[in-house]
Amino acid sequence: MKKLTREDLLSLEKYSEVRNDFRSKVIKHKKNRRLPIGPNATLYFEDNLIMHYQIQEMLRAERIFEANAINDELAVYNELIPDGNNWKATFMIEFADEGERRLALSKMFGIEDKVWLKIDGFNEIYPFSDEDLERENENKTSAVHFLRFQLNHEMVGALKLGSQLSAGISHGAYQHTVNPIPDNIRESLISDLD
Repeated sequence: MKKLTREDLLSLEKYSEVRNDFRSKVIKHKKNRRLPIGPNATLYFEDNLIMHYQIQEMLRAERIFEANAINDELAVYNELIPDGNNWKATFMIEFADEGERRLALSKMFGIEDKVWLKIDGFNEIYPFSDEDLERENENKTSAVHFLRFQLNHEMVGALKLGSQLSAGISHGAYQHTVNPIPDNIRESLISDLD
């Protein structure tokens, strides 16, 4: 999948003119990129369009217009764009009640390594997690993790030929499965693959 460059970005002025339409497009697109796994965990699969929106919003919010600062934002967000043979996702553990969330996170050490995707006919794909930095401390895991699910050529081919895709979490404190994942999400994820 194509990484973003400065040429892909709109000036602050131009972005202001198209922002509402662009945001509507991204919100609609994200519906095919959000996968709840049980009641309290969600994978948000990232891609070029979503990162384009995130960068434009960051530039707008911070009033960034200098080339070096724009390049810094591109470097950060481009890391979250799939490379054609993987999926990149933000994994969020979500509890409305702060006390309940704190207690749950204290029991979920290592949960980011227990999230999996499975293509029919293959073993589960466990992610490379938090490659940017450690997201746990001695008291709890983070509510947000960044995951990369790496696929091989055979897996990509099987998906493109119609194999089902499922997902789940196999952690002692949280176990849920989605089998199969909805077709709209599956099709969106296949579009990330070369």
